[in-house]
Amino acid sequence: MARNRMRRTLEEAGVGCVLAVPKSQQLHAPFARIDHAIAQAPEEAWERMSCGDGAKGPRVYDWVAACLPAIDVFDGDTPTHQRWMLARRSLTRADEIAYYVAYAPNGTTVADLVRVAGARWAIEEAFRAAKNECGLDQHEVRRYPGWYRHITLAMLAHAILAVLAAQATEKGAAETTPPALSPSPWQKSGDSWTYCFPTPSPEATPSHTP
Repeated sequence: MARNRMRRTLEEAGVGCVLAVPKSQQLHAPFARIDHAIAQAPEEAWERMSCGDGAKGPRVYDWVAACLPAIDVFDGDTPTHQRWMLARRSLTRADEIAYYVAYAPNGTTVADLVRVAGARWAIEEAFRAAKNECGLDQHEVRRYPGWYRHITLAMLAHAILAVLAAQATEKGAAETTPPALSPSPWQKSGDSWTYCFPTPSPEATPSHTP
């Protein structure tokens, strides 16, 4: 019930979202549970897509999505958003399926929904790094102001470290990139090779003062 209230609040505010739901999630009438609806999807409706990069490379799953009809009492005559049901299936275990409901602006693609659904891993990794590197969870929760200040400073420190790490990576890549090689003077013509002396540029030719 709390999840449904949150979803309804987001929809009323016009905020797009992709929310994970249990397989028993009821869709709007006359539709049944989300797992029963997904079970009826034809196999060709499933698409293999990556929802983002993980520690071991792209996170690839089979995905299926379908638009749900508009609800007149909520959406009016000219809806600006659409409701979706979305499911993620494991490549190795077909019985491992995760379910989502989404609310997105008109024109949103399935790839967009998949990308948003996969953003949860990046968020979890950011919190884990902030805990390990900046002491995000090392505080005593006594009053809200103190907790808020600690969390804010820890996340700010984590953001600064992320920027410094990205700058160091870019600098290292620039320093290790080999210089571009000039065209080889060895040129092949038919079955033989010819060594072509490079023509000096006008800038490189020394000037002689009469």
